Amino acid sequence: MKKTSAVATLKSIAPAALVLMIMAQSCRQSSSPQNTAPAIADGQTLAKKYCVSCHQFPDPSLIDKKSWVNGVLPAMAKQLHIQNYMGQYFADQGSTLSTAEWMKIVEWYKSKAPDSLVIPKPAVQPLADWAGFTLERPTQVNQQMPAMTTMLTIDPASHLIYSADAANNFYSWDARLKPTLLHTFDSPVTGFEFTSSNHQQAVVTCIGQMKPVDVSKGKIYLLNLGISEKSVPIAVADSLPRPVQTIQADFNKDGLPDYVVCGFGHDRGGLYYIEQQADHHFKKKVMRPIPGGTQLIQGDFNHDGWQDVMCLFAQADEGIWMYLNDHRGGFTEQNLLHFPPIYGSGSFQLVDFNHDGKPDILYTCGDNSDYSKVLKPYHGVYIFLNQGNWKFKQSYFYHIDGATKAIAADFDGDGDFDIAAIAFFTDFKYHPAEGFTYLEQTGDNKFTAHQIPVYKYGRWITMDVNDIDGDGNPDIVLGNFSIGQRGLLNQKGFTPEWDMHEPLIVLRNQHKKQINSGSYK
Repeated sequence: MKKTSAVATLKSIAPAALVLMIMAQSCRQSSSPQNTAPAIADGQTLAKKYCVSCHQFPDPSLIDKKSWVNGVLPAMAKQLHIQNYMGQYFADQGSTLSTAEWMKIVEWYKSKAPDSLVIPKPAVQPLADWAGFTLERPTQVNQQMPAMTTMLTIDPASHLIYSADAANNFYSWDARLKPTLLHTFDSPVTGFEFTSSNHQQAVVTCIGQMKPVDVSKGKIYLLNLGISEKSVPIAVADSLPRPVQTIQADFNKDGLPDYVVCGFGHDRGGLYYIEQQADHHFKKKVMRPIPGGTQLIQGDFNHDGWQDVMCLFAQADEGIWMYLNDHRGGFTEQNLLHFPPIYGSGSFQLVDFNHDGKPDILYTCGDNSDYSKVLKPYHGVYIFLNQGNWKFKQSYFYHIDGATKAIAADFDGDGDFDIAAIAFFTDFKYHPAEGFTYLEQTGDNKFTAHQIPVYKYGRWITMDVNDIDGDGNPDIVLGNFSIGQRGLLNQKGFTPEWDMHEPLIVLRNQHKKQINSGSYK
């Protein structure tokens, strides 16, 4: 629900005068009991009119009443220039609706929202086993350093794992899971993409500021990964609003690499096209001027020979948008999937699940760190099948509290796609094993859930899947962000049991058939 906040217009008003203003408005807007029902009906109409100005309409049933009243509605009010002072609302000069209209919206949500949400139980209990994987842990762990992994990438060419942490460090890990510090950046690395076929160069995204604040200190670097592993990164762009991922391609076909970057931001951000000019300077163009862009996938989606982009937006106006190259240095936008602003979108992947030649979408939602920190029945793993012409229909859902990311691959070598999923905001108090779930496909659109017992080794915030050891099987690496006591734990009366220091673990695939990814990653 975070979007551009209204600029405060009442800083110069004395507090006493402000209180008198609120009291006067409250007296004028009080409703008699017989007017309650019409006011609630009006609230529904008003909500459907105003609450779609920034995002998809949020139904009251999406969260509990307490979360609406204490978290989401106050946040929504700011976007509509409705101020909240000591629990009293009033419209400022920039608002397009009155205080009375806003209060009708509030009353409608309060009257229709459930007291609590019902979390679905699985029809079949997940299996607690290793499902054909074995555990490997680092050989060296700094017991003085908390695990704060922010990025993971497996390089199948060199069989190295690359990782980064919130202390700005960037590492490589060898076959024995021994780390080597390659570089310390000026802020945490959140994105890493190979830019050459031999994986000798990568584009690195540094967020600038981990805290959710509106500062534009993010940077994009080019990093050589060849023989000289201590090479100095080359800065490509700076002053970006908390960027989280960058992709490189020659989007305009002038022979020079260009970039698209997600500026996740906070209240301010955007999706940007950074076009390289003939003099090797870069020109930044805004593709979508809203915050929340969190993941990019590139490819020639309409088969015209030009590189296109897809982006998942994960806050406020949540959904997946496709940007088709217009051959003139720009893109045309098309929405593929749209989600309510409380979903907390986490990741997506293009995978042809039904082998019909059309890419389907694997999607997760579960970010639970904002205004409604309760477990939600719609959090989990989704599959949307491509019906043709980039129209999608949901075919599968598996509930996982606080799901963060899912990656599909043929892990067991039987020719279909299985799914590995992590959950950073899972139900650690009662179902901690949900933090990592392996969904083994056993038939068309049918999966058997395995909760592989790795929850005591970390709290998984990032994951990558690829062949680490060259045996043809996709392996899994999980990144631990162990810090939880300061604002990232939503459940009271719970003491973390996971390892606080190991930055990553590997789940080595013991199946024998060759990997078949079949996906845009």
